[in-house]
Amino acid sequence: MEASQAAVTAGRAESVSAWVNDALRLKVEHDRRLRALDEFIAGYEAEHGEITEDEMAGAVRRARERAVVVRGDPGGAHGRGAA
Repeated sequence: MEASQAAVTAGRAESVSAWVNDALRLKVEHDRRLRALDEFIAGYEAEHGEITEDEMAGAVRRARERAVVVRGDPGGAHGRGAA
């Protein structure tokens, strides 16, 4: 309830009730997406077999290799290149 009152005080919600209604809507949308993902994975595994731990680890490794770091400014005013 503290978060809802803070949102109202900061003008991010019209009322506690409106904040709660928005939170419930977001929860329903989130649950719907999780069910859709579950159905997609079940269909994929039915066609291609169960996704293994090794396959998931490989996917994580490839994703990390391609990731672009957007935090900080290495070599810039706040990084190692700062004077």
